[in-house]
Amino acid sequence: MPELPEVETVRRGLTRLVQGATIDHVDVYYAKMVRPDAEIFTADLIGRKIERIDRRGKYLLFRFSGNLTMVSHLRMEGKYDVQPEGSPIPKHTHVIFHLTDNRELRYNDTRKFGRMRLVETGTEDTELPSLGKLGPEPTAETLTLAYMQQAFGKSHKVVKPFLLDQSRIAGLGNIYVDEVLWLSKINPLTPADTLTKKQLETLRQNIIAEIAVAIKGHGTTVHTFSTAFGEAGNFQNHLHVYGHEGEPCERCGTEIVKIKVAQRGTHLCPHCQPYPPEALEERNDD
Repeated sequence: MPELPEVETVRRGLTRLVQGATIDHVDVYYAKMVRPDAEIFTADLIGRKIERIDRRGKYLLFRFSGNLTMVSHLRMEGKYDVQPEGSPIPKHTHVIFHLTDNRELRYNDTRKFGRMRLVETGTEDTELPSLGKLGPEPTAETLTLAYMQQAFGKSHKVVKPFLLDQSRIAGLGNIYVDEVLWLSKINPLTPADTLTKKQLETLRQNIIAEIAVAIKGHGTTVHTFSTAFGEAGNFQNHLHVYGHEGEPCERCGTEIVKIKVAQRGTHLCPHCQPYPPEALEERNDD
């Protein structure tokens, strides 16, 4: 699933490509993908100008003229691209926004999991509860140490699924959680409320820095992610631990292992990220 850096990369690409463009008409080939129903969805967008494209967590927010916003979630395989009007339509193209400048903004999704919803601008948080519950963005301005102390201190959930919870911090997914925990030398099975202030400071710094660097690298291509220009991200070339099971840790040479945490494949260095006592006892019992 695209994570925050990938979605931000798509946002920036789409801004360069279609900001200021006007919708002529819309074709919806998979009606379940849009809300309200396809007939209303297509009618409401005719003549609207794409004023800007924002992002919140992993959601894209297309801001149209006339106080209308389209909330778009790419889910597992969603992609946008822009093609000349009348170009051949690939099999997995499900929505086409025909622009008045003879171009088409297309949404492609092999699994059909992506969703688009039109709402009045300013009502996104109430119309989509999952959007309204998002935690702070992983930036220096919004992700404060005080917030992290308060949020982590209230939960005994182990830190890996805690960080994956979008209501805690917006935009973090499996890849970047593994990376920031390795950078911070924190085992993913450590209970959130046992992390010290110093550990939280380090974790905060690494979250902010890693996401910023990943955005600069246009995101990570592990499966099929590409930018709005059809280019693959290149940050996968800079991953320290994710996907490196069986290889030596960059810091200490210990073999990277892959375990399951909250049903997610999780990569760590057993030496740099020592197991908390209770987790170590469970592993020894096994």
